[in-house]
Amino acid sequence: MTDRKSFSGGIPSLQELEEVLHSAPRSCHHGDEVWPNLYLGDMFMSHDKLGLWQLGITHVLNAAHGKLCCKGSDDFYGTTVKYYGVPANDLPTFDLSPFFYPAAEFIHQALTSGGKVFVHCAVGVSRSAALVLAYLMIHHHLSLLSSVHCVQQKRWIFPNRGFLRQLINLERDLQYKRLNEPK
Repeated sequence: MTDRKSFSGGIPSLQELEEVLHSAPRSCHHGDEVWPNLYLGDMFMSHDKLGLWQLGITHVLNAAHGKLCCKGSDDFYGTTVKYYGVPANDLPTFDLSPFFYPAAEFIHQALTSGGKVFVHCAVGVSRSAALVLAYLMIHHHLSLLSSVHCVQQKRWIFPNRGFLRQLINLERDLQYKRLNEPK
């Protein structure tokens, strides 16, 4: 049996990930569809209730819940939109990893029930992007690098170094679990 902490399995280093992220074109709108029915964006789009309604958004995941710049609550969106708030700070020292599975489950439940999800933070490139990457890794079994490439085709992202380290650890954990699953 392989020790989880020593297992590398082709997982990119922090430096390799940052090089991939730096090399991507820097283009994004207030909201971009990065996966079918999954949108990633910023606080401006999150405040545009009419725009979200026109897109058919049924679920909002706010990765900056409770921050001054990011409104958001069940009251703000009303009964037509399900809301999930993650009170994350965009700091390398903030541990976002406890929110990876609950956020991924919120997205997964919404999409499998025919919904459309808008995931955002203040700018839509770090906190919210990290949660979208975690969702793709957990529910679609994509590697971290494949998840990054997938999202980069639609939107420029750049999770902070702390979040990247946490995503590397998530990938290590997921690979270890899949390697040791009973067949």
